[in-house]
Amino acid sequence: RIMRPDDANIAGNVHGGTILKMIEEAGAIISTRHCNSQAGEPCVAALARVERTDFLSPMCIGEVANVSAEITYTSRHSVEVQVNVMSENILTGAKKLTNKATLWYVPLSLKNVNKVLEVPPMQYARKEQEDEGKKRYEEQKLDRLETKQRNGDVMLPVINPEPHTVGYSQSSLIHLVGPSDCTLLGFVHGGVTMKLMDEVAGIVAARHCKTNIVTASVDAINFHEKIKKGCVITVSGRMTFTSNKSMEIEVFVDADPFVDEPRERYRAVSAFFTYVSLSKEGKPLPVPQLLTETEDEKRRFEEGKGRYLQTKAKRQAQMQQAAQQ
Repeated sequence: RIMRPDDANIAGNVHGGTILKMIEEAGAIISTRHCNSQAGEPCVAALARVERTDFLSPMCIGEVANVSAEITYTSRHSVEVQVNVMSENILTGAKKLTNKATLWYVPLSLKNVNKVLEVPPMQYARKEQEDEGKKRYEEQKLDRLETKQRNGDVMLPVINPEPHTVGYSQSSLIHLVGPSDCTLLGFVHGGVTMKLMDEVAGIVAARHCKTNIVTASVDAINFHEKIKKGCVITVSGRMTFTSNKSMEIEVFVDADPFVDEPRERYRAVSAFFTYVSLSKEGKPLPVPQLLTETEDEKRRFEEGKGRYLQTKAKRQAQMQQAAQQ
């Protein structure tokens, strides 16, 4: 679809959350189609996880976004989908790749939202494809478990925080889940949640830098539990790490069910977003150093630094490999 002015972020490019929402919609369509391709109980595919997503190039207002999705692996109860986003300048015909993402879906019965159905197996062109997919499946399954175990953190307000501290830029958004946010089964679309998360992360980044900011990448987004219609969700974001040119922001979503089945607040989604600071001309700017005050903030900073260095090393290895080819 064509990108409209209401899709813009404060820098004038397409909002990162809008692109994430389009990616999820494409994944949901193809995985739901596949899961209903054989006779059996009808179902809807629900988003369980999004692997690391890099924003390779900004998309501009007036360009056309072409989103394509392909199923690359199926386990007994999940589907792996690869999504590519291309931007097209319809005046010149120029095209460029802006995003690549990997998403995991599980099929939920239309009759019982808590029932996970079996996925029809896909046919692989080569045995190696299946083996590689199984390896990715096991890795994401382990990472989801580790992420869920460390999800007890809460974000508390800070009185009169100093600039460039964690408390100074931390932000929250409260949203009542309505019918327009939900799937046929009455739980929130993954893309809706991701867009809200990106908005909060963007506010945190802008508060820290006081400049234009854009989404550079999103680490794995883990959907731990479904969020139903009628829930009040709190989307919270806080700075965890800064390098010279980037900021890592932890975002988590907590849900408070009120309408159908009152229960305790629970952690529904968690992720790390990376932002960069830009001048009015779109050139990268130095990022103010994050000032850590508590032991927890210092621990999270070191963990973020580890993720940053790991990603940097992986990117350098890929560039060297490409140069050799």
